Amino acid sequence: MKKLQRRLYLTRKAYSRFVHRFVATLRVLSSFLNVLSTIAAAICITAIVIYGGFEDRALSPDMVWPILRCVQAVFTVNVLFNLLFLFKQTANQSRAIKWILDTGIIISLLVWLSPRPSPPLIPVLETVLYSPWFLITVLTAYSAELLSVSLIRIMGHRINPALILSSSFFILILIGSALLMMPQCTFSGISFTDSLFISTSAVCVTGLSTVDLPSTFTTLGLFIIAVMMQIGAIGVMTFTSFFALFFSGNISLYSQFMVKDMIYSKTINSLLPTLLYILLLTLVMEALGAFGIFLSIHGDIPDMTTRDEIIFAAFHSLSAFCNAGFSNLPEGLSNPALLHGNQVIYLIMSVLIVTGGIGYPILVNARDALFTSVSRLWKFLRHRPVPPRITHLMDLNTRVVLVTTTILLVAGTVSFLLLENHHSLSGMSPWEKLVQSIFNSVTPRTAGFASVNPGGFLNVTLILVMFLMWVGGGSQSTAGGIKVNTLAAVILHLRTTVTGRNKVVYHNRMLSTASVSRAQAVVFLSIASYIFYSVTMLIIEPDIPAKMLLFEVGSALGTVGLSIGATPLIGTGAKLLLCSAMFIGRVGLLSIIAGIAGSKNEPPVRYPSDNIIIN
Repeated sequence: MKKLQRRLYLTRKAYSRFVHRFVATLRVLSSFLNVLSTIAAAICITAIVIYGGFEDRALSPDMVWPILRCVQAVFTVNVLFNLLFLFKQTANQSRAIKWILDTGIIISLLVWLSPRPSPPLIPVLETVLYSPWFLITVLTAYSAELLSVSLIRIMGHRINPALILSSSFFILILIGSALLMMPQCTFSGISFTDSLFISTSAVCVTGLSTVDLPSTFTTLGLFIIAVMMQIGAIGVMTFTSFFALFFSGNISLYSQFMVKDMIYSKTINSLLPTLLYILLLTLVMEALGAFGIFLSIHGDIPDMTTRDEIIFAAFHSLSAFCNAGFSNLPEGLSNPALLHGNQVIYLIMSVLIVTGGIGYPILVNARDALFTSVSRLWKFLRHRPVPPRITHLMDLNTRVVLVTTTILLVAGTVSFLLLENHHSLSGMSPWEKLVQSIFNSVTPRTAGFASVNPGGFLNVTLILVMFLMWVGGGSQSTAGGIKVNTLAAVILHLRTTVTGRNKVVYHNRMLSTASVSRAQAVVFLSIASYIFYSVTMLIIEPDIPAKMLLFEVGSALGTVGLSIGATPLIGTGAKLLLCSAMFIGRVGLLSIIAGIAGSKNEPPVRYPSDNIIIN
């Protein structure tokens, strides 16, 4: 009996050891396949880009297609492995859309292995399945999901969020510059410096350009610029987080908390709905803007077909909402057909610029306030118990941004109209002067479109424009600058100091010390960076007038894109310098420094306080 018990014990122990080793082996294989699939996803995206950008030029599609088949094989092995050996884990971590992608991969394998039936059973379905575009679509979607999840997993390793943000923008800029150098993107080629400059300007939604966009880039090149503007405006992490959550939903809690802070979501549970709201709102606003722009310019621009008008409307709507400032029309928005024609396009673009630059936290808070008000009204009409009225439907940040934005918009419009009424606006009708004053008050913060040539402004008007460029739009928006939130915090703190109070209070709410300190740090670093870049530019380009260079530096740091003529004149060194200025202006110098320095804990001891003399 003892021998039998011992044998059973040894058998159970051996079985347990076998199961442990088998599970460990599955984990190793799963990790290996995840890494291999991520590499294959990057190769897949690269191959598809080469297929589109180098067709009939350097590479043949016949060289790219075997690569896609290898990627398809890797994806298939990964899907089948997860379904056969890790089904429970896969089922718990995958959303419905992820199952659709996995099914698409398996169907593409079956189509690959089986010959096309003749005659076809279902002609339309079989035409779709055996089309190369079906495979390309499935592989692209699966690759996007894999790369997004991989990037979010990197966030789960508790890397500083500022470093992740700046690195994502830097990588996107490099990828964009490489894409713009593809033969199919330009009519006659482009240098690496100019490609890097345009890519940086697009990703950082600036709008400065060292080349003429309409005569340099093809439709594919303009499309790539538009995609970079869209991703750069909303944020790389917003896109990747949405894909990771929407497709698989298996990102770590730490990563979810990071994304929650980035997009101003109140809870983890509302993370995906908030991301979906941001993306849908962006697409809806851009679609409505494109429709309005198309109606406002239809038939007014000579030699422009209906197709050209649609492309023009879509490109300018996206560029306006993203506060990018790029235009695919010769002479941009200062084109005589627009400037002396229907002024509605300038009003539509002003609305898009303000909406995109006001900040996603404001739009999220406005949505919540609207839903709460509608819910209370609906319950009141249905004679149901109405919850107690919430005193502050809009939080302090929303009130500060809306008030400051309104003041800047009205003051900027009136000031521009008074200063330029008999100068750059001379010869226009009163309606045209009003519309152009509104537009030129909005566009420096920080869209960068030029309807009236800034080179012809009065010097005092240029100072006004540079101030608006320095301020920019709202925090966590598509705009740049120090942000209206920062300006409001500094002014409120100044009012508190002047009146001898200790607490910064606005609308029965007290601003935190951390917010005021951060605002002061942002202002100081913005002034310091402007001085550094201005001095460096004056040293590098001594032959260009100082006024032009100083304006150019302010435009780059504010990610505005307005220019009074210096951009086409600068050399390679100055172009690279402005690239770094646009990058810093978009990411934020304070975020970069904080990411490099890292967070430090407060010392456990308390030191006695003392004063320094400040007059």
